[in-house]
Amino acid sequence: MNDSVHNVKDELLRELNERMASQCQCSLRKEATQAVPGSGSASAEIVFIGEAPGKNEDLKGVPFVGAAGIFLEEMLLSVGLRREDIYITNIVKYRPPENRDPFPPEISDCAEWLREQITLIDPLLIVTLGRHALNHYLPDQKISEVHGKAFRKTYASIGTRVLVPLYHPAAALYNGSMRNTLKMDFMRIPAILNTARLEKENDVHIA
Repeated sequence: MNDSVHNVKDELLRELNERMASQCQCSLRKEATQAVPGSGSASAEIVFIGEAPGKNEDLKGVPFVGAAGIFLEEMLLSVGLRREDIYITNIVKYRPPENRDPFPPEISDCAEWLREQITLIDPLLIVTLGRHALNHYLPDQKISEVHGKAFRKTYASIGTRVLVPLYHPAAALYNGSMRNTLKMDFMRIPAILNTARLEKENDVHIA
């Protein structure tokens, strides 16, 4: 994809986030400092989806900027990726009070925003971080049973997608066992991405 196409997609995503920030009816916006739409490349092959912004994210307007974000960037580098190579967002775009879990109505209110982001970016791979992001796409699965596995699912809203559920970096940060599991699961991403690339090429070739 050439630079001009990259620039067009980045501008379209910026406009999308501005529009949705003015339209989103999520009740969390009343107490949040600002929306945290997401950051990274609109041409990314991988979209990482967390649960909700925390205190640091709420203040800066950027997802994953605290300790969990530093840990995530370390894991990205371990598989040859930089933050600017991916797109990262959350299922909820506003910080819940006291960093509590997002409630179903709040997730529902932000769902259209997330759907439009996925549709525009059109990633080869969606990596969910934590159980709330997992259950948004795979509602019957448990993170402890499916972490690190790849799923191909077709949705009416976003089409056919390859999903990889992972533990949330914040949950794994101070849990040695979970931290090691997350690192090992992360190492599977390049192979899963390569498979997704080949499948896309074959689909295009067949068409």
